This record gives sequence, structure tokens and C-alpha cells, in this order.
Amino acid sequence: MSNFTEQPEPFIEKVSILHEESIIIGFHLTEYMIRDIILNIPVSTYALITDSNIASLYLENLSNQFKNIASKLSLSKGNNSVPPRFISYTIPPGEQSKSRDTKADIEDFLLSQACTRDTCIIAFGGGVIGDLVGFVAATFMRGVPFVQVPTTLLAMVDSSIGGKTAVDTPHGKNLIGAFWQPKRIYIDIIYLESLPERQFINGMAEVIKTAAIWKESDFVILENNVASIRDAVLNPKKDIPFQGATLETRTPSQSLLLSVIRSSAEFKAYVVTHDEKESGLRGLLNFGHSIGHAIEAIMYEVLLHGECVSIGMVKEVELARSLGHLNQVAVGRLVRCLESYGLPISLDDKNIRKFVGNRRCPVDKLMEIMKVDKKNIGDKKRIVILSGIGKTLEQKATFVADSAIRKVLSPAVSIIPVNSSSNVPKHITMTTPGSKSISNRVLVLSALGSGTCRLKGLLHSDDTQVMLVGLQNLGGAKFEWEDDGETLVVTGGSGNLKVPDKEIYLGNAGTAARFLTTVCTLVSAETKTETRNITILTGNARMKQRPIGHLVDALRENGSKINYLENEGCLPLEIAPLGLHGGAINLSASISSQYVSSILLSAPYAKEPMTLSLTGGQVISQPYIDMTIAMMNSFGIKVERLDGDVYRIPKGCYKNPSEYIIEADASSATYPLAIAAITGIKCTLPNIGSASLQGDAAFAVKVLQPMGCTVTQTVTSTTVQGPPIGSLRPLPEIDMETMTDAFLTASVLAAVASNQNDGECITRITGVANQRVKECNRIAAMVNELNKFGVTASELPDGIQIHGAKIQSLKGPEKGVKCYDDHRVAMSFSVLGCVVPNGTIIREKKCVEKTWPNWWDDLESKLGIQFDGLDIEPEHDLHDLSVKDKTKTSKGKSLVFIGMRGVGKSSLGKVAANLLNYQFVDFDIYFETTLSISIHDFVEKQGWSAFREKEFEIIKSLLQSHPSGYIISCGGGVVENPSSRDFLKAYIREKGIVIHVVRDIKEVENYLKNLNRDTARPAYGETFIDVWKRREGWYKECSNYEYVSLTAGNGTDDIDPSNWYREEKDFSRFLKFIVGHETNQVNYERKNKTFFVSLTYSDMSPALQHIPTITHGVDAIELRVDLLSNNLQTGSFVDYVSNQLALLKRSSTFPIIFTVRTQGQGGKFPDTQEKEMFSLLAQALKWGCEYVDIEICWSHDLISNLIKNKGHTKIIASWHDVTGTAKWDSEEIRRRYKTAEEYGDIIKIVCRAESVIDNFKLQEFILSLKTRTKPIITINMGAEGQLSRVLNEFLTPVTHPLLPSKAAPGQLSVSEIHQALHLIGQLPKKNFYLFGTPISHSMSPVIHNTGFETLGLPHYYDLFETENIENVKPILQDLQFGGASVTIPHKINIMKYLDHISEHAKLIGAVNTIIVENDLNGNRKLIGDNTDWLGIFHLVKPLLRIGSSSSGLIIGAGGTSRAGLYALHQLGISTIYIYNRTSEKISDLASQFPTYGIIPLTSLSQTLTQPPQIIISAIPATSNLEFPDEIFQFNRGIIVEMAYKPRRTNLLKKGEEKGWIGIEGIQLLIEQGIHQFERWTGKNAPRNIIEEITLKKYKE
Repeated sequence: MSNFTEQPEPFIEKVSILHEESIIIGFHLTEYMIRDIILNIPVSTYALITDSNIASLYLENLSNQFKNIASKLSLSKGNNSVPPRFISYTIPPGEQSKSRDTKADIEDFLLSQACTRDTCIIAFGGGVIGDLVGFVAATFMRGVPFVQVPTTLLAMVDSSIGGKTAVDTPHGKNLIGAFWQPKRIYIDIIYLESLPERQFINGMAEVIKTAAIWKESDFVILENNVASIRDAVLNPKKDIPFQGATLETRTPSQSLLLSVIRSSAEFKAYVVTHDEKESGLRGLLNFGHSIGHAIEAIMYEVLLHGECVSIGMVKEVELARSLGHLNQVAVGRLVRCLESYGLPISLDDKNIRKFVGNRRCPVDKLMEIMKVDKKNIGDKKRIVILSGIGKTLEQKATFVADSAIRKVLSPAVSIIPVNSSSNVPKHITMTTPGSKSISNRVLVLSALGSGTCRLKGLLHSDDTQVMLVGLQNLGGAKFEWEDDGETLVVTGGSGNLKVPDKEIYLGNAGTAARFLTTVCTLVSAETKTETRNITILTGNARMKQRPIGHLVDALRENGSKINYLENEGCLPLEIAPLGLHGGAINLSASISSQYVSSILLSAPYAKEPMTLSLTGGQVISQPYIDMTIAMMNSFGIKVERLDGDVYRIPKGCYKNPSEYIIEADASSATYPLAIAAITGIKCTLPNIGSASLQGDAAFAVKVLQPMGCTVTQTVTSTTVQGPPIGSLRPLPEIDMETMTDAFLTASVLAAVASNQNDGECITRITGVANQRVKECNRIAAMVNELNKFGVTASELPDGIQIHGAKIQSLKGPEKGVKCYDDHRVAMSFSVLGCVVPNGTIIREKKCVEKTWPNWWDDLESKLGIQFDGLDIEPEHDLHDLSVKDKTKTSKGKSLVFIGMRGVGKSSLGKVAANLLNYQFVDFDIYFETTLSISIHDFVEKQGWSAFREKEFEIIKSLLQSHPSGYIISCGGGVVENPSSRDFLKAYIREKGIVIHVVRDIKEVENYLKNLNRDTARPAYGETFIDVWKRREGWYKECSNYEYVSLTAGNGTDDIDPSNWYREEKDFSRFLKFIVGHETNQVNYERKNKTFFVSLTYSDMSPALQHIPTITHGVDAIELRVDLLSNNLQTGSFVDYVSNQLALLKRSSTFPIIFTVRTQGQGGKFPDTQEKEMFSLLAQALKWGCEYVDIEICWSHDLISNLIKNKGHTKIIASWHDVTGTAKWDSEEIRRRYKTAEEYGDIIKIVCRAESVIDNFKLQEFILSLKTRTKPIITINMGAEGQLSRVLNEFLTPVTHPLLPSKAAPGQLSVSEIHQALHLIGQLPKKNFYLFGTPISHSMSPVIHNTGFETLGLPHYYDLFETENIENVKPILQDLQFGGASVTIPHKINIMKYLDHISEHAKLIGAVNTIIVENDLNGNRKLIGDNTDWLGIFHLVKPLLRIGSSSSGLIIGAGGTSRAGLYALHQLGISTIYIYNRTSEKISDLASQFPTYGIIPLTSLSQTLTQPPQIIISAIPATSNLEFPDEIFQFNRGIIVEMAYKPRRTNLLKKGEEKGWIGIEGIQLLIEQGIHQFERWTGKNAPRNIIEEITLKKYKE
């Protein structure tokens, strides 16, 4: 305990509120506070109320000081004065305590302590304590004095000031309360030092809010002093005791922090004084709260108040901007300020995504919650509207229409097309945002320059904001705003940069990433500190895929030290502060001109004059390089261009001009000009003309004019008059290499182009190959999205081809345009949406903020295009258009394989290399090649010790020179050397992967002896088993994963091919899991129930034959390790478990839940062996189990350590109340839930039911949780609890009749649960059909009814034979209709009755499956899909290894062939031969699938350069076609027969003779039917039973 008498008298500052100086601010105020309270608020009892978190830190010390001071003051009075009584009461922390129940508990405590009106209540804590305790004080004994002692920043500047007190109710926050002013508010800033960083950041939201609405000068202080303010709390100086208590000991950071807090407190006090009861002015304090509170009402369990208010502020300034009251400059400043303190600006913010997960705030829900806002009058919403930084539109909240709010909140827009009656201006004059290209360049130039430069016309967008913040982090310049933010004043730092305090986050800003990469090499080594010695550039997930490899290569070769932290060729980068060397530097400029500009901009600050030579063929986007050079000249550095793309850059320092005006962004200018072109209006842009530095400025003349527009362009302006709607002409050939970003705008115009003479209406755009490596693969994106409108578009090698379509024929995609987080995709399709009938939905509307943040505002207010806000869920698209560098594939860290000789490291390593597209390195071969000597000879000459040392040197060098993209298979003895072991362990700590390959050691020994494979290295000099025993522990400690091989040989030459296939499949699953490519885990967001079966075998070996049946309908398998036999004669239990797990994983692809239940938890593992149990759980992580179940009752340290190493494994945090004493409505259950939530990815709570009522209480508990981010499993054990198992949604544990016993009392099977659900009305019967004719002999009813019956589903599948498709309409409209199969002749005609057609079915041109789904609003939708191709795809894929030269053959070109063609393309077959008796149909297919590599055959006998590996027959089995030997040249190819009668067709028989594998038509029918079944039911089909029954019926 501190000795309070040593505390100096603090220097305090007072703030007046309601005409009394009752707000006291300072540092170390405890002693002062106690004396002041006792002397100025004299009562007999002081009752301090706090929460348990604060109590553990301060209560004991404060209580002792209070009593000590009270005694001294009492003695000083004399006359036997009795010191006042001090009592305290502690409540649980958190918002849940701010309730009527807790208020009653406090009041009961006060009454029990005989407190009267002669009591002063002290609220000691954050906002919850202040609000709650203040309300207690307001009502206890009809009002007693109280004191606020806020301990959080949020409470200090907001909730403690003003007298607003309240509790929450289920209907909302703060709905019951009173105004009750505290007698004193003690703001002791020292309490902030114990505040978690997130809580400090939370409070900064209110500080920023206050400055934003009241005083710009305060806002400027916040903008310019981020580091100092953060350091005062997060890195406080403690050079002397009680630092900051007096002015003499107060640091500059402390003084700055106090002034910021005082300013906020003064404003709050001013407002309260002039409007105590919130009748007008006080409403200004709710800036950000109207929307923020609505977000908080949904996200209160995972987000803090300040975080929600921060997002609310951003939305409310966007609302002010959309209403025309606020400019983008002010919006950008507020956003930058919030982000600089670590506050979120949206729910997609990377810092809070980990809390929010995939949860959303539906707009309808937000609007509903906002109805209850206290500022509202009736149903009219009032929101505080900013008109500038430090200014509001009114001195109160402003009425705002719901439609305006909805547009701002909605993540998507629905554009209303223009027609003759639309109120669109005929002539528009508008300015467009400043050039992104020029803005980013001038920020770098002026920051590196000397002197002061005023930048005017700067683009205020995400991209430039990222650049600005990045340069600020490097500390090389000073930035200030003038003219209400219209002018940025840059005071350059002459190139003097420092190592930043934190990593520089760039989002998806590619320009900033490329420019700053070279800028960061200029950082001086002298600025390094112990905690800051490196610069890290990082970005979002998309940015981490965008290429930067060529630039990094060039800088590395020039002497810069740059490391990739994740994927080779992409961010994040680690850049050492060594300075830029200069001299000669070579750079490949064929990918991006920004690489060139990056080096040019920083080159003057290199140590030597630089000569930059561009290599790699044609330079991309030369105009942008010319722009950079011209701008460098404006800043005093003249670049000399030599012959052959060589540039000479002198050393020097940029001289900042006094003013620099940034012209409009030419790429952005294309959108309003294109709207004029497509809608037939006139548009004038006065700030972009022919004198522009930007290549895209030629768009009007080179693109719009040839398309039929009238273009007038001066030096500084551009005017476009569009032709009548529908009159644009195509561009047969146009090279857009000088204006690549504008190709998207041209593409949407080409989509509606037409020819007057009805000739070819095709536009071919070339020269834009670099657009594949932008924010997304833009060429692929445009092709995909245009196709959704009904426009035929395809990719060219360096561009796009588009067939113009009639506007009337276009239809906007039902699910909207996917923008791929690309601003140019969004704005381009908004142009097309201006004319597409019935409206166009644009998803991801916020992505335009990258270059034109107020695009949607300008589209409506300036261009006259109307749109509605639309709330739609994020779409998980099948298309992956993320950018991948074609020359440098992004790869993760290299993988290391270790283990005894002969276990299969090389064979499995090669599988891994092929799967991950890595390079394989056999260490033995590498060693011998490097040293030009065999290992045998090396050891013979120099001995084992010298070999081990050399082995260590080479493995270390190998991993350092091959840090990513390699599979390294080590020699068996690599772990013999302590240095090698330490190196491998260090590699694991650096997130590397070391895999220990294990095989039965006796098998390995016999294998090596029998095959005489022990001659490559010298003899061990000891037995093989002894070597294994010595190394086994080392292998385990040097690896973080372990793969157990069950092969009886080593590699494909030594074992049965089918056995090796199973081994390869199992290892591939293991590898994909540990690297995170495919984690094979159950999707929590699935709408249907999921199950796992609990295995209760003591030995898996004899049970493997039953696994396919036991797993019917389940989604995962639980391996109950504690139930496995431990009566072992030889070997350890861990080895036995590893073998059992390996057997199980080999037999099933379902994810594994690894569970060890102790005796006290109803299992068999000893309760006393906690460490042994956690050793098993740790092994489960190494074995790559998808789930590990952990009981939360065990040691916190053991659990935390396990979680730290979990990798991609999900933790199920469990609590089992085996005693049956816990109740679902008890506090104990809530405590267990909170603990499980802290530990687990999934929460599992199991109690015991005494009656059926306990199941209803369980459901009430679930409902009380409201929103939650983690899945939960809640069930009751026992027969009385079976209803809970029926109702549980996620991963319900189930049993099966074939199991020896149930894992827990009351367990049910999947079939029993489905039957129970049907009986209680939760699973209604659905009718399924086959539509077509003739269908009387169809096997489909057998397939589906077998599946329904096996899983206990109440559904029925029947035949509906008809020649007239009209007859199916009543069935489709029947609410009991569950889905249908469709066969000839209705696969095309059925489409007109469906609401949506999948992309697969559209491309194939046929629907064979109808699925019934409900949308977000519960509306029933009929979806058409095609599973024919899936049947082919999934049967062929396991049998065929696809390479870059793989080819296939399709026989037949009718409707059936299209599914085969699509399947081959999806498999990766690059060359597809098609034979058909008539060539016209082949031509039709080739034109419809231009990118599929189709080659027509005139004869099956003609010579083929690439013989097919797979043949698909899409002709009737009755055909008399002969199949020549030439088509069977490939060894062991695959034949797919699409006709299923007869079973063995002539083609299958001929293929069998040639050694080919045949897939029968009946197999194909079953496979596609299984995919139908799973789409309809959401359940894993009982495949083995369906196959068995169907084939049996087929033979009959």
C-alpha cells in the first residue's frame, strides 16, 4: 500500500457547471478528493459503489486512505468528534449490471447498512457505474448527494458530467432514469494508466465528437498530436513518484492530455449549464449517437459505446454530405482523425472485425431502433448535422427524412433508369474530384521536399488518406489544413524520415503501397530504437494478394533489405532502415508503371545518382511515367531520359513551390461524361482538358467521339453531348494502353452499342493487360458482370470483347453487380444502370470512396440519377477474381519435413509440392549437389560430427535463401545436432511449419532391410530401433505438426495404387488444413441443423467398415479418446491414439472432434491426470484435428497455452454439469458461458434435465443471449432432456444403432431427431418431383426416397410425367413443393417459371434441378441449377491428375454435351476436342464458350497433338459409332458414359480393353442425384445406402 502522506499537493484545474466549480481535474487526486468530500459534503456515511474490476485495483488502498484521513480530520475538530462511516459495495462489471435488478441490490445493501438521507454515495468506475449509481442516489430516500469519480476516459468526458442517470431495459438503453446532478466530479487522469488500450480508444470517440461539433481549434490539436496523446496514457513516463501531480513534474504529453480532457469537459459543462434538461442545445452532444446507439443496440455484446459512436459519426457526416450541408474535406478529416486514434469507421474495420465476425446491422433493424430515440418528435427522426469541422447546421438536432438515412446506411444501391419522363437536366456542368495519380505523387514530393507548399484541389479519398497517414507515420513532414480543409499545407522534411512507431496499414491502396515501398528505404538507421527498428507495410486481404515482386526485386538488387512477412511477392513487407543505395538499378516495367514512378520519386535521395533501366519488354502506361517526371521537374529535379527506356536521376532535394493546384482526375471524369453519352444529355467538366498530364483525359476524343458523341475539348475543359438513348456505336478495335483505367467505362458503353445496318456489333478493347493486377482482375470482373446482364463478353489476351445488345433486352442481375471491392467496377456499372430497364443493384457501394467518396451524392444531386438504398447481405461468390501476379505466384512460408529414413517424407513432400504449387527440395540431394560429394563419402572422410555441423549450416542457409514456396525434406538425423534442433524450433516460433512424418517403426525397419535402401548413408553403428528411441522426443519438440502414415510401403512404386490414393487423399486433407487453404469445418451460418456422431468404440479397427453407415446425415465425427482401450501390451497410449485417429481419418472425410472426457465429466480418463490429458490435446493440434473439445474447468494456464498453439483448429469450450445441480436461469450458467466464450471458438454447455420444463428454461437462456458471435451447443442430458437435443441448432451430438453404446444418456440418432422435429411441426413434409417424359423407368425416385427414409426425413419424391411444361405451374406454386429434378424435354422451357438461374445453369444453358429457398425477407424463391456437371466433376476429379497440357474429348455436341464441356473446363482441362457428325453444333459451342479451348474434330481417327486423358460420351447408347484406337493413346485414361442404359456400352467395353477406367451412366445418375439431394435438404446424403439400393433396383 502506498503511503498517502508522501503524496504532494496536486495542482488542480476546476471547471464550472451550473454555476458551481464542481468539476476537479488533475493527476493523483485521491488524498485531495477525500479531504474535499469530507469537508464540503459532510454526512455520517459515505457509500462507495464500484465494480469488481476497479475494486481489485484501487478499493483497498482508497478505503484505507479514506478512513485514515477521516480520522485525522475528526481529531482536528476535537470534542470527541466521531469520524464518518465508510462502506463499499461491489457489483459485477459490464453493461448487464446496469439494470433494475442491480439497482435494487444496491438499494437493499444501503438499507441493510442503515443508510439514511445523511448518506453520500460515491460512484467509482466507468459509465455503467456512474449512470447506475447516480440513479440510485436520485431515488434513494428521495434523493441523496452523490459524487462521480470516473475511471475511464469515456466517463470522464461524457457520462459523469451533466447529471443524466439511468438503467437499461430489454426495450433499450437508458430508458428509465432521472436528471440528478453530482456534487463533485473528480477527474483523476492517473486512472487512465490502468485502462486497457481499447477502453482508452473507446473514450477518444467522445473527445473527437466534442471537438467536431464545437471548436475547430481543438480538433486541430487532436489531428496533430496523436502520438503524444496516446503516449500519455499508453506509454506514460514514471521517472518520479506521483508524476504529473504538480506542474513541475508534469510531462508535455500529460499536459496535452489534460488540456484535451478539460476542453471536452468545459464544452459538456457549458451545454449542460445552458440546457440542463436536454430541450435543445444539449441535443448536440448526441452527434454520432443517433446511428451509433442503434448500432450499439445490436452489437452491445461485442462493441464498446465509443466504437459504435465512432461509426455513427462517420455515417452522420456522410448523411450531412449527402444532404449538401458538408463537404468531403470535412468528412475526410473526421475519418482520418478517428482512424488515427484506432477507432473504427465501419463494421468492416479490421480492428473490430475480430469482435463482430460476420454479424450485420440490418438497415430495417437500425431504422426500427432509431424510432425510439429521445430526440425524435413523434415518428420524425432528428440527427445532429455538421456543416463544417467545429460547426453544426443548427444549435440542435435537425429533422431528417427516413429515405435519406436509409440511403446512407444501406450497403447497396438500386439505380432507377432514365426515361423520357425522367427529371434529368439536359446540360450539366460539374467539377470532378482531384486526380488520384497527381494527388498521391504530390503528397510524396512535397513531404520529401524542403519548404512549405499549399496543395489545392487534393483528392479527398481513401487512397490519398492512406498515403497521408503513411507519410505522417514516417515523421518526415508536417501537414495542416486551411480554408475549411480545402487547402493542405505541407511543410516538407527534406527527406528526413524515421522508423514509424507502428506498422503502416494501407488498406487496398495499391498506389500508396508501391510508392511508399521505395520511400521507406530512405528511412535513416539513426532513427532506430530498441522497440522501433524496422518499417512494416501491410494492407487488407486483397492488398496482400496484389503483386509488388518486381519492385522489391529491383530494390533488393540495389542493396535494400526487404523481407516478405507472409506471401512471396506481396505485402506485408519488412523494410530495414539502410537508406537507398542508388547507382545502376534495373526494373521490369511490364506489370505496372507505378513501380517505375515509385523509384523515380525517391531516387533523388539515394546515396548515389541513379540510372534506372526498364526491362521486360513494352513499358506499361508510359503517360503515367511521363507525369511523374513532369511533376518532379516542378519540384526542382530534372530527370534525363536516355535511349532504350533508361532514366538518369541526379541527387538532390525537392524544392517545394509555394502553391500546387491538382487538376481533376481524368479516370473519374470518364463517368459523368459516359452518363452523358449513354443517356443523351450534355455534360461539361471545366477542370479537365487537352493539356492534362493524364492519359485518360483523351477518353472523350478517342472513345466517346467515335461512338457517336459530340465532343468539344479545350485546354482546360471537356464537353460531351450524347446521342439519343440506344444510338451509341461499337468500337471494332481500340487500343486503350494509354488510358487503361478507362477501359471499364468504355466496356459498359460498348454493352449497349448498336449498328444501324444490323452488322457485327462487337467492341474489342486491347492494351489493358495490366488491369488484371489492379484492385481485382478487372477484365474478368467486367466479363462476369456483363454476362449477368445478358451481354456477351469474353476475355482477350490483353483486353475484352463485347457484343452490343439492345437496351430493352438487358436485365440487371437479381443479386446485383458484384464490385470486387473495386471503385471503378462500381462506378462503371452505375453508368450502365442509368438505362437498364427495371433498375440495377450495385453492391459494395462504399468501394467508391477510394477515389470519389461522394460519387453517389453527386450522381443524384448533380447528374440527376435517382437511386434507392438497398440492404443486402454480402455475397460469397463462386468466382475468385482476386489479383494474382502471373509471374510470381504468392506462396506461404516453406514447409519442412522431418522424420526417420523410410517413413515417406520425400513421397509426401512431392505430393505437398504439387498440391501447393511449391518447389520440392530433397535435402540429401541438395547437400551432395552443393558440396559435390556424396553423404556417404563425406561421413567416411570427416565423420558424423562434421557432417552434422555442415548439415546445420546448409539447412539454415537453405531456409534463409528459400523462405517461402518450398517443400524441404530433411535427412532423418537432422535433429541429432542441438543447433539444428534450436533452428527448427525458432522456425516454428516464426510461424513456420515443420511436419514430423511418422510410420510404424517396425514396418519401416523391415521395409529398409527388404528393399536394401540403407546404403545411401553410412551405417548407424547401432540398431535402427535404438536410433528411433533416441530421436523420437527430438522429432516431437522440433515439429508443430505430425502426420501418421499408414502405407505399407513407401511411395507409388511400393504400395498398392488404391492404398496410395487413400494415403494421398488423407495427406492432402491434412496439408490443406494446416496451411489454412481448406479447413474442412462446419459452416456455422448454415440455416439447417448440423450434427456430430459420438463414437464409443474402444478400438477403431473392426469398426471402420461401419463408418459410412454410422455417419449418415452427420457433419462431423467425435473421437472419444477416453473410451479407447488403454490395456496395451506394447507402445504408449499416445501412439495408440495416433494410430486410431489415422485409421478414422483414412476412412472418412468428415471433420474430427477430438475429445478427452474425464471421470468427473462422465468419461473414463482419470481426473488426476490433467497434464497427461493436455498433452493428448496438444497432440490433437499437431495431428491436424479440425476441432478439439476442452472442459473449461481445467487450469487457466494450460488452456491458454493450448489455445495459443491451436492454428486452424477450432476450440469447443465445454462445461458439463454431471451433478445435475446447475439451473439454466442461474448466475452460475452465465458465468460458465462467459468463460467458455473467452476460451472457445464454439461454446458447449451441457446440463441434466429433471423435467421437460428444463428444456424450456434452456431455450429461454438462449433467447436471453440475444445476438452472439460464436456458435453455441446447449443440451440437457437424460431422457427428460431429449427435447433439447431435438431443438439444438448447431453440432448436436448424436448416436447410431450400430454403435456399442451411447456416449451420453439421452442421445438420439439423426433419424430420430428428424422424426421428432416433424412430429412437433418443425420439419414439415415436402414433395419432390421429376418433371419430363418419358420417365416411367427413372431411377430418381429410388435415389431420393431411399435418402429421405434413411435420414428420417418426412419428404416424398414422385414422378410427374408431362409433355406440356404449363402443367407443372400448380405444383411449383404449392407451398409443399420442396424441389424437383428436370429432364428432357423441359430443361430449357422450365426457366421461365423460375426466379433465379444459377451461373452454372446459365452457362450450360439447361436446368436439371429446382431448389426452393427463402430470401432475407422470407420470400419464397425458385432457383434453377444444374448438377449434371457436378456428377461428372466429382467422379472424375479423384481419378485424374490434371496438368497444363491436359486434354479431353467430348463425343456429341447436343444439349447433354454442354454439361460435359462445362465440367471439363471446371476441372482445368485446357484443350477440349469435340466430335459431332455435323459441324454446325460444334461451331455454336465454340462461339458460346470462346475461352474453353475447343478444337473441332472432323474424324475420331485424326492425329491429335495432345491425346485426350478423358472421353465423355454425350450420344445415345444405341449409336453405331465406331471408336478407333487413336482416341485411347493415353495410358489409363477416364471414360464417362452419360447414357445409363445399357450399363456397359460399346465405348465402356472398348475402353476397358485398353486399360481405361470407366464411369457408367448409372454412376453418373446417382452422383448428380446425390448433389440434388444435398442441395434440397442441406444434409450429407447416405451415399452407401443410396448406391446399394439403387444399383440393386437397377439390376432388377
